[in-house]
Amino acid sequence: MEVILREKPKAKILIEGFPGFGLVGTIVTEYLLEHLDFKQIGEISFDDLPATVAIHKGKLVHPMGIFYSKTFNVVVLHAILDIKGFEWRIVDAIFEIKKQLGIKEILSIEGVASNGGEDIFCFNNKKLQKIGAKLVDESVIMGVTAALLLKDSAIGCLFAETHSNIPDSRAAARIIGILDKYVNFNLDTKPLMMQAEIFESKVKDILQKTKKTVSEADKKQMSYLG
Repeated sequence: MEVILREKPKAKILIEGFPGFGLVGTIVTEYLLEHLDFKQIGEISFDDLPATVAIHKGKLVHPMGIFYSKTFNVVVLHAILDIKGFEWRIVDAIFEIKKQLGIKEILSIEGVASNGGEDIFCFNNKKLQKIGAKLVDESVIMGVTAALLLKDSAIGCLFAETHSNIPDSRAAARIIGILDKYVNFNLDTKPLMMQAEIFESKVKDILQKTKKTVSEADKKQMSYLG
């Protein structure tokens, strides 16, 4: 796995979102990229995962793209690929991005199982707590966020309660509302719920297509072996 950066601007914050519970991280980062002035400056290249790419609005969408906004001095790592089993290598790549771009802060976005609430929780970040996120006291975290925390226990996290493993646009919208205050994105938060549903549908479609591609690739591999 390799980090490829065609530009190396110095940035303050890296926001990462991977397809976890409720696809919250992916929906959030997709929304930011669609609504704000971000430019792709690189990607995480991989040899061990299936060769997969999406096409959106006539353009290629890299499975793990790295984007930069000069306006906000923020880097977004946007992922549409299931990387289960490769979390540690992904985290090594994230820290490589941090090193090369001089990033001061990593903010990990995740969905967590809800007991009936719709709260936003934070970990390792008092400022997020001041602007509306609740401090998490008890939780079990898995995936990229867990690997990040085990590598660096000071990593900041933002969690949205979600009711199921299906794409949860409303949970993502609540995260976006907190991020808007945190980074001063100046996003119009009123239509977030409606817009989030549109992005939920699009992200779900992209992930279904990539999953289908992986399944077909596996079938072809089996036919070669058979």
